[in-house]
Amino acid sequence: MSPHILILGGTTEARELAAELTALPEVRVTTSLAGRVSRPGALAGDVRIGGFGGAEGLAEWLREHRVDAVVDATHPFAESITANAARAGAATGLPVVVLRRPGWQPGPGDDWHTVASLSEAAEALPALGRRVLLTTGRLGLATFAHLARLHFVVRSVEPPEPPMPPDVEVLLARGPFTVADETALLREHRIDVVVTKDSGGAATAAKLTAAREAGVPVVVVRRPPLPDGVSAVPDVAGVLDGLGFSPGR
Repeated sequence: MSPHILILGGTTEARELAAELTALPEVRVTTSLAGRVSRPGALAGDVRIGGFGGAEGLAEWLREHRVDAVVDATHPFAESITANAARAGAATGLPVVVLRRPGWQPGPGDDWHTVASLSEAAEALPALGRRVLLTTGRLGLATFAHLARLHFVVRSVEPPEPPMPPDVEVLLARGPFTVADETALLREHRIDVVVTKDSGGAATAAKLTAAREAGVPVVVVRRPPLPDGVSAVPDVAGVLDGLGFSPGR
């Protein structure tokens, strides 16, 4: 019987992995999306939209659809999904491979302020600037809603929902962005501090270069830790190797 791989998706890497796996002979691929983006791009293989109902619901789905392995290729900050995948894998005895692109690392000239949460980011902002580029996504804006004296430029793919800071501009945009794009944005909106999650990858890294060149501090929210006993691979090749699909096998 053809192996059935479930990809918990939503990232560029998940899309690349689905294309690689569906190109293999007799491999069935299903990518599951949370449904938070209204117009997801085309994906190779089967696609399902929506949650599973926690770890138990995911385990039931895995059994019902005769899945052979799970790849968690969600966003590095989707910690509840990662935890549910680990528990569902343990409950069903299925292998779970976590795909996480490497995080960003500061370089010479960077003025980074690393924090553990959005709440810590909000606490740090008043001492760092007054005009904030907030690129942490449309969820979690309530954490910054009390900062009435700051002006926020919020960039997200989908329109954010309240509560939000009272002084806010919303920019709807999807990466990748160039350094020229980000430099122009910082200049046009007179940004003096940037807030970002450590998403990693090249698609949204240009803002870090632009901030460094402009001398703008960056508040970087650290990734949540992986569940106990769970490790990650950094790229699609690592997933293929972990599933036994690497060349020569």
